[in-house]
Amino acid sequence: MTAGDRGVDRPAAGPGAALGGGAADALHAARAWLDAGLGVAMARVVGTWGSSPRRPGSIMCVNERGGFEGSVSGGCVETAVVEEALGVLADGTPRLLEYGVSNEDAWEVGLACGGTVEVYVERLDGSDLLEALALDSDREAARVVATDLTSGTHTVFDARSGDHSIVTVTPRNAEGDGGPGATADVHAAARSVLVADHSQTLGVADGRVFLHAVNPPVRVIVIGAVHITQALATLAGAVGFEVVVVDPRTAFATPERFPGVDLVHAWPTDAFERRGLDRRTAVVALTHDPKLDDPGLAEAVASDAFYVGALGSTRTHARRLERLEADGVAADRLARIHAPIGLDIGARTPEEIAVAVVAEIVQALRSSR
Repeated sequence: MTAGDRGVDRPAAGPGAALGGGAADALHAARAWLDAGLGVAMARVVGTWGSSPRRPGSIMCVNERGGFEGSVSGGCVETAVVEEALGVLADGTPRLLEYGVSNEDAWEVGLACGGTVEVYVERLDGSDLLEALALDSDREAARVVATDLTSGTHTVFDARSGDHSIVTVTPRNAEGDGGPGATADVHAAARSVLVADHSQTLGVADGRVFLHAVNPPVRVIVIGAVHITQALATLAGAVGFEVVVVDPRTAFATPERFPGVDLVHAWPTDAFERRGLDRRTAVVALTHDPKLDDPGLAEAVASDAFYVGALGSTRTHARRLERLEADGVAADRLARIHAPIGLDIGARTPEEIAVAVVAEIVQALRSSR
């Protein structure tokens, strides 16, 4: 069953939907359904054990007609969750569900072995919770949505201020009042899940709290609108990364060569000043032109970017390091540059090199968390 199986049009995902994969699509769908006057329930994975194709924080939204968007299991429990969601829409009471997949059934749903998934289902009574979970164009708007799995109330922790008072949402028929307590333990755990980008459930004195990390999308800034960049932009976008191509050469960085890609016609240092380099940013230098690559790399290695890579052979990179060191870049910062760029898979074509680069970015992202 899909979002359109019961006569409901699948809402357009809208700009940036790919950044959060299925979760972003589900949230866009939920907003469209709410705007259309339909009741909507949201199911979130709050815990997994064993093999699971969906991480904690994965989202599926269901409307009152049975249409749904997103996924909480990859297919094996969606039908059951839809039925439970319809029950939540009927009575307004949140439900904490647990589903197990046996080893015998695991192969049928794409798992190597069995596992258990815990899913929390609640009614979306308004836009506050939806907005708190939605990806934001503000790259500093990282936050944690803490959900009390007993009472069904929520508190949003703002990473910028450390405050927890953005919004407290009390769903219809929720037990108790107020959101999860702003204890030192909850604060510390919220900061931890945000840095690790890994949502998790925390045991507290009066029950359990699900800490849902909402980070800005991973962004890949590519210096140079070259042939490899075309393949890289497509692949990185498919993975769910936000791609920005920086090149002052307007004949290279064109919408025709990079359809739908964010193009910045500027020198790298100027582009970095405009966009900023944060801990969710990877910088990739692909021009082979020191006038473009070197200044960008010098700034990138001094930033919070989690990955910095540069195209070129070992010999080319050695000469690059000599130039950057002569310009005053410290050796420990130069050591941050991944070069020759990409995992060593024997890549030769632009497309193969793009695969190697994206794989290395993913490796750096996950190993740094």
